[in-house]
Amino acid sequence: MKTLRILVIHGPNLNLLGTREPGHYGHTTLADINQSLINLGDSLGLEVTTYQSNHEGELVDRIHQAASESIDGIVINPAAYTHTSIALRDAMLATNIPFIEVHLSNIHRREDFRHRSMLADAATGIVAGFGGTSYLLALRGLQDHLYQITEQNRGE
Repeated sequence: MKTLRILVIHGPNLNLLGTREPGHYGHTTLADINQSLINLGDSLGLEVTTYQSNHEGELVDRIHQAASESIDGIVINPAAYTHTSIALRDAMLATNIPFIEVHLSNIHRREDFRHRSMLADAATGIVAGFGGTSYLLALRGLQDHLYQITEQNRGE
């Protein structure tokens, strides 16, 4: 079986994890989360690449690039762009790469404006509220989803 290639995308302000609003986001740094993802990916036989940007256009460009790199799946924490970015939504739909939306905090226990996601209805799944573990749960869920697709395609 081929090695699945997973891209993890972190949106704006996530580079400040560990010091930014620890009541909501904890003390784990983005570097810690990335290392945990790479370690889990290694143990699951996945190739995991991570990317962070504070700029919407750069995130869109990275999603487009993922399609040309034959990325099998994306784990994305769009952060504040979750609630505003039609551009990210359109990029995800245009590339047709299965993706899991991730949030460190439970967005439904926060301000009303955070309850709406521009990507949720297009996502394969959503994981929220488990801190850095949300990413690990998303990676495992995406792997399972991609393996199911592979098995279905074999049966056709």
